[in-house]
Amino acid sequence: MKDNSAVAATIDEYIASHAPAVQARLAAMRATIRQYAPAAEERISYGIPTFHLGGNLVHFAAFAKHVGFYPGPTGIVAFREALACYRSAKGSVQFPHADPLPLELVAAIVQFRVAEQAAQTVARTKRRARPAT
Repeated sequence: MKDNSAVAATIDEYIASHAPAVQARLAAMRATIRQYAPAAEERISYGIPTFHLGGNLVHFAAFAKHVGFYPGPTGIVAFREALACYRSAKGSVQFPHADPLPLELVAAIVQFRVAEQAAQTVARTKRRARPAT
């Protein structure tokens, strides 16, 4: 594995900094997220690949034994049952390298988060548009 101590400036650099087998997994995650959040901006945030759409949408990252996926607490709660077979925490889930990536599940979670972000954006816009009384 390559040296990951320096923070990558782009998602391409981040993916390239990992071993080929891990690169393939990260590329698959990125492609799936991109497919279901085409308007999201790619960036590095907290040192890991991030998709931003009116706020942080999802993050993903490579570790020695798993790919971490970070859809935030609401994404984990909404898919609790489907994620039950994976190690998870408040806003994250771990997909072990020994198992295939559950890309259909990732897609569903990303779609959920895109809809959630859109609803939050509409709510913020309505609050700002209220006339002063």
